[in-house]
Amino acid sequence: MSDTVVITRPRAQCEGLARAVEALGRKPVLLPLLEISPLDDHTALRAELAGLDAFAMVAFVSPNAIDAAFAFIDQWPAGVTIAVVGEGSRAALARHGLTDANATIVSPRDPSRSDSENLLQALDLGALAGQRVLIVRGQSGRELMADGLRAAGATVSTVAAYRRSVPPMTPELAATLAGLIAAPKDWIITSSEALRGLMTLLHELDPEAAVAKMQQQHLIVPHARIAETANTLGLTRLTLTGSGDERLLAALQSQR
Repeated sequence: MSDTVVITRPRAQCEGLARAVEALGRKPVLLPLLEISPLDDHTALRAELAGLDAFAMVAFVSPNAIDAAFAFIDQWPAGVTIAVVGEGSRAALARHGLTDANATIVSPRDPSRSDSENLLQALDLGALAGQRVLIVRGQSGRELMADGLRAAGATVSTVAAYRRSVPPMTPELAATLAGLIAAPKDWIITSSEALRGLMTLLHELDPEAAVAKMQQQHLIVPHARIAETANTLGLTRLTLTGSGDERLLAALQSQR
């Protein structure tokens, strides 16, 4: 296995993990597979955030949702519960001054199962019946959390805080992809959407050879849902770590 580790997070979230990978004696290569960009119009987001104290709970689907929303939040209202799906989102909240010491934060009980399904299991759904809940997310996303909360009797609003998109194929990206898949490497994949985007790009690069070469790569993924996506796409060489950079790094160390 090559010393190279391909990190596919959005560029703004790559640097800390890249430094940690380098500290292990590995060579990080940044390949952001999702571009995170601000909305053209923040009117709806501002309107929802201006009335935060009317909600019993606000759920953030990702660190990106937290960072985008807190650009418009001066102070978190007391008594409003925060729900997040993983340790990365807890770290993002901490950057904005919110921890278990000064806020009620709910996340999946098992850090290795950081997804909407396990967040719903961790919530006191009975207490949310008849209450208002806000979900802050990207412009597109799964409806499972909203559907589960509505089924429990909550009144659910959703609002977009940012846009996600797969980068377009360019000659430079084509050359980078061809070089990365030429020999087996470790790939850190932290999003099902990013993985699907990668496979779309590889089909565009070479529908047969590029995909076959990708099947020889080793994927390190933090969530069972990403592992399921990988298997559906024919990618079976993978390690499921659970949420948190420390688990991703431990998996890298075990490969040596």
